[in-house]
Amino acid sequence: MNATVTGADGLKRCRWCEAAPEFPHYHDTEWGFPVSDEHRLFEKLCLEGFQSGLSWRTILAKRENFRIAFHGFDYGKVARFTSRDVERLLKNEGIIRHRGKIEAAVNNARRALELVAETGSLAAFLWRYEAAPGSNTPPQTATTSPESVALSKELKKRGWKFVGPTTMYAFMQAMGLINDHAGECVIRAKVDKARKAFARPKQR
Repeated sequence: MNATVTGADGLKRCRWCEAAPEFPHYHDTEWGFPVSDEHRLFEKLCLEGFQSGLSWRTILAKRENFRIAFHGFDYGKVARFTSRDVERLLKNEGIIRHRGKIEAAVNNARRALELVAETGSLAAFLWRYEAAPGSNTPPQTATTSPESVALSKELKKRGWKFVGPTTMYAFMQAMGLINDHAGECVIRAKVDKARKAFARPKQR
């Protein structure tokens, strides 16, 4: 199957864009562009967990609701959530009401605080697992990578939940730790340029 699809504007994009009308904008403006903001990285880790067994379209449609419910994914605030907060979130129709996933997000916020206390930076820790140059795999075929397997293993060892290798690979694709845009995709070169200019976060 061709890895790209031609849009109404005549430009080629990764084929997964045709799955939903809101995907081209997400693809063109977010997916694959490198991110160093700690809260955005934590947000994506959580949302990938919530997506487990569901479609990204479902999560994307509820993302703003998630941001409100989880205080902008400020992990310092989420780490203070109690069982009463979990019960409150289970009644929130604007998000995915799955107890295990909600509790995992709270757990992971606490683990994030521990990680930051140890290493100084969640972003710098995650960017240690950036794909090596030239290791990009064809989009829509690979579901894991050596880096995603390693990141998953380390996070699980630290007590994180819903961070399997496939979930971590999707996180890495979206947050720019690898450029998995198709070779003929109009956005691939823009992501390459952004990654070259990107200042990798350093340990504090």
